[in-house]
Amino acid sequence: MESIIIIVFVLGYLAITLEHNLKIDKLIPALVMMAVCWALIALSIDTFPQWFDSAKHTLLDNFGLLGHEEKMHLMEETLLHHLGKTAEILVFLLGAMTIVEIIDYFDGFATIKSFVKTKSKGRILWIFAFLAFGLSAIIDNLTATIVLISILQKLIHDRDVRIWFAGLIIIAANAGGAWSPIGDVTTTMLWIGKKVTTGHLFVYLFIPSLLCMLVPTFIASFLPAFKGKIDNPDSGEEKPKSKYSAIMLYLGLAGIVSVPVFKTVTHLPPYVGMMLALGIVAVFAEIYSNRKFAMSFDADEDADHQGHHSPVHKSLSKIELPSILFFLGILMAVAALESLGILFGFASSLQDNMPMLGTELHHAGVSDLVVLLMGVGSAVIDNVPLVAASLGMFSEPIDNELWHFIAYAAGTGGSMLIIGSAAGVVAMGMEKIDFFWYLKKIAWLALIGFLVGAVAFMFTRTIF
Repeated sequence: MESIIIIVFVLGYLAITLEHNLKIDKLIPALVMMAVCWALIALSIDTFPQWFDSAKHTLLDNFGLLGHEEKMHLMEETLLHHLGKTAEILVFLLGAMTIVEIIDYFDGFATIKSFVKTKSKGRILWIFAFLAFGLSAIIDNLTATIVLISILQKLIHDRDVRIWFAGLIIIAANAGGAWSPIGDVTTTMLWIGKKVTTGHLFVYLFIPSLLCMLVPTFIASFLPAFKGKIDNPDSGEEKPKSKYSAIMLYLGLAGIVSVPVFKTVTHLPPYVGMMLALGIVAVFAEIYSNRKFAMSFDADEDADHQGHHSPVHKSLSKIELPSILFFLGILMAVAALESLGILFGFASSLQDNMPMLGTELHHAGVSDLVVLLMGVGSAVIDNVPLVAASLGMFSEPIDNELWHFIAYAAGTGGSMLIIGSAAGVVAMGMEKIDFFWYLKKIAWLALIGFLVGAVAFMFTRTIF
């Protein structure tokens, strides 16, 4: 039965990658794949010899000795655990996307757009690369991608040009998130699991992550897509539609930035802080939208504005729900493979069979090649369960270099495929980027950056 479940996953994955050829939205195979995988598990629960308890990061080898009712109860608990972890990400994403849409409702991004005086594609590339690298470390790579692509849509109207910039933003955002404990879900998992500390993350990973961003951006700056100037028909000086544009921009970004502070102080999950930030931003949005002359509308828009629609309602109606459902399907489908111990077994076999090649990690006896393959694997399979499996596999102490290398590999390896990271999934939804276009045009840049950063990490750890 495990083989059938793997086949279902592979077929669903292929359907996602062939979205444009099949003319079927990617969320459909993702949801079907998730439902069928879990249905097969439920129907064949008595045939599985082992089970991976994700809550405890433990592989239960005595699972086959349990009774049917006990197995079903454990499966339901595991499913609820994965749904809860997935919901944390989705609710966080919903909050961030709504704040971004509220800022856009007040034309707040016109304020940032006015800061970009140049029309040179090359200079804009470097500006957005550094913004993505810095912002992702503060507000996480997912939110940074949402914010920057939203700004990019206001700045560059030609989608064929814009998706090139989006591809480099994905690489830069994932690189920036790797060296910050709140920059990426997997790094946060290692941080919360007391495997890494903030100081050591910075010491070990800042330079490798920076090179992972700089090298692909430098190479891309020589490509034809980033030569010349942007050509927007209405790219002249454009005043924001609302006098509250700047206020709502800074308020929205401040709300997002406050989330890690809220988490540090309260020790609550990030989505709680995001909901608080959304609530505060929404209060000011309602107040400003009700003030006379707050927005400049034409006659039809003014009539609509005077009706029952609020800026929060309009913002909620504009968020990318298909991307949310796609993310739900992918994460829960991978959770099915993790629960059966398939990912755990795969990682263990790599550990046992991979040659050291003279580059074993200090005190761990684990080949660097294993960690690098985990990074490559995170581009194909979501990096969250891979890191979760590593937490159960290895027992090295806090701040062992193994954990830092895993944080780097899992955080940046996902850039090699557009569905390999949360930032890529969101960008794919916002810009309708084709899977194979990204594979041909951007993947090789991400691979070069990943390898350069990995070499830099190996050099850095010999120093410290």
